[in-house]
Amino acid sequence: MRLPVLTPEEMNRHQHELADRITARRGGVRGPFRVWLQSPELCERVESLGAFVRFESSLPKHLRELTLLMAARHWDAQYSWNAHVHTAIEAGLPEAAVEAIAERREPAFGSEADTAFYAFCHELLEHHFVAEDTFALAHRHFGSRGLVDAVGSLGNFSMLAMCLNAFQVDLQPGRKPPFPDIRGFEHVAGDGNRSQP
Repeated sequence: MRLPVLTPEEMNRHQHELADRITARRGGVRGPFRVWLQSPELCERVESLGAFVRFESSLPKHLRELTLLMAARHWDAQYSWNAHVHTAIEAGLPEAAVEAIAERREPAFGSEADTAFYAFCHELLEHHFVAEDTFALAHRHFGSRGLVDAVGSLGNFSMLAMCLNAFQVDLQPGRKPPFPDIRGFEHVAGDGNRSQP
């Protein structure tokens, strides 16, 4: 990681309170929270938003996890992907669809609703806009609240991915890199999907 990890002795009272809250809700201060604790005011707000989109959103759990995987793959955030890929499959996402997203292929889902949801999120991430027919179909299945929650999830998980990549948060020990075109924090040669920096 590019930033030093705060020790308990270096934390102020606010940072200690946040670390305790994060540990109680998430089992420990790991990954991006080791970064966000450097700015406790931001950390408090990010943790609250993250808890909402992961645990309280109007979306079903498998679609909450899908937004995380889509944002993680869009931003090539390996830590985030590895932390959630098994949870996403256990929540009901088809394993073949998850593999397709990792390999930048078109995934197949078992329902029209999930397909419409994926199309909505994919167009927003990749094209920055959503076509009228894509929007209408997704809105029919998920309503206004569902689509607002979807955008909130994509935004939250995009911010998470940028944090992980900018500060080079290390992959979990023993986990292999999940994407065929990324090694470390770089694109490997031969990746036709992204331009090299």
